Amino acid sequence: MANHKSALKRIRANEAKRLRNRYQHKTTRTIVRKLRGLTDKVAATELFKSAASMLDKLARKNVIHKNKAANLKSGLAKHISALA
Repeated sequence: MANHKSALKRIRANEAKRLRNRYQHKTTRTIVRKLRGLTDKVAATELFKSAASMLDKLARKNVIHKNKAANLKSGLAKHISALA
């Protein structure tokens, strides 16, 4: 167990950040899954904007790797362009 006040505070802060990262990551995965299931190009394009923004934010905060974000965005863009 931690002995210093600063270590105790760090434990609390890390837990809060872990939960926030987990929530944001799960929310983004859900949006990506929803986007892959869409067949309407207009709706998919609108949802892609928010999904790309969320992926960029996760990459910027090092929740996911920047290349993973880029690969996901590329795959989603391909999916949208293939829609009729």
